[in-house]
Amino acid sequence: MIQWAYEALVNGGISEIVVVVPQPWMQQVEETLGADVRVVAGGATRQESVRFGLEHVTAPRVVVHDAARPFAPPELFDAVTGALEGSDAVVPGLQMQETVKVVRDGYVIQTLEREEIWNIQTPQAFWTDRLRDVHARAVVDGVEGTDDAQLVEHYGGRVAVVEGHPDAFKVTKPVDVQRADALAERSRR
Repeated sequence: MIQWAYEALVNGGISEIVVVVPQPWMQQVEETLGADVRVVAGGATRQESVRFGLEHVTAPRVVVHDAARPFAPPELFDAVTGALEGSDAVVPGLQMQETVKVVRDGYVIQTLEREEIWNIQTPQAFWTDRLRDVHARAVVDGVEGTDDAQLVEHYGGRVAVVEGHPDAFKVTKPVDVQRADALAERSRR
């Protein structure tokens, strides 16, 4: 999946690539991806891993992308980086199609307006200095986010949303692996 995600970044026009992986995987990833990539050891959490990766970024803008979304199409990278002007961050998302309910102890307590609910994906684009700042503040304040845009939101930043892509799905469950295999097979033809 790291190889596919790397290819997605390259096809998306990303030239400076920092790959953050668990320490034991560093050598294998370096050998797999080659000399054009900087591979660094990750942290105990996703957030800490991104912070460690940011230490190696020299560009004024940064795109954070999860290897768990290896089929993000090139136009998605263009969309998030192209919409960054006027915002602190840009995330791709797909508007919720189903009815969404908040459930507590097995009972519905609220139905949300699905027109306002989006499933957020990566790649996500940021101004590098702004992302470094919110990560540093989060360490001091003990704030943890599920993605980097949440940190920007927490510290009052403006996060824009662009239309995501169905192929930028997250591979987490066996059914996702089957879907990923099918997409990989289709792209080999």
